[in-house]
Amino acid sequence: MSNGFNGIDKNKAHEKAVALIPETFFWSSIDDLAPFGSDEGYTALVEYREWRMTHPDCPTLECLQWVIESVGEMTFADYNENLLSPQLIAEQIADDDFDDQQYIYTLDVSIIATGFGQLVDEGNIDAANKRIIRIAVERQLVWSGLQQGWTYATDYIANLEVLRRVLEQA
Repeated sequence: MSNGFNGIDKNKAHEKAVALIPETFFWSSIDDLAPFGSDEGYTALVEYREWRMTHPDCPTLECLQWVIESVGEMTFADYNENLLSPQLIAEQIADDDFDDQQYIYTLDVSIIATGFGQLVDEGNIDAANKRIIRIAVERQLVWSGLQQGWTYATDYIANLEVLRRVLEQA
């Protein structure tokens, strides 16, 4: 990006985002359990910022649609509450032909980073985006709870609960 600010930096964030999110994990650029700390979250934040620079007057929902269609390889309409079924998610995890790392984890983290990127940069999350971001957070809560033996599940779920709270307040 031309302004040199690619990753998350609390010192350059909108004051409303800083006030809403005092938790240190959120502002980490190296914590894989943070919205912008994983490679996927960092990439999504950078791509959101690049998109926003070239589409300053477009609704940010269009960026989320682009993320869903490109990362998730699915239609925007198919990214809905039906994806939150614990049974469906468990079946997808168990299916060797379904890449849950890509189509659940990477997609949802990309949506979360894109949505919260707007909060960090602009101090708000467009109301039209909240449903989509909420689906991503909720699906990550289910998905992470189904990861057998994942050492960091409890920490990740706690972080997601913070994101859920902030999403309601933003």
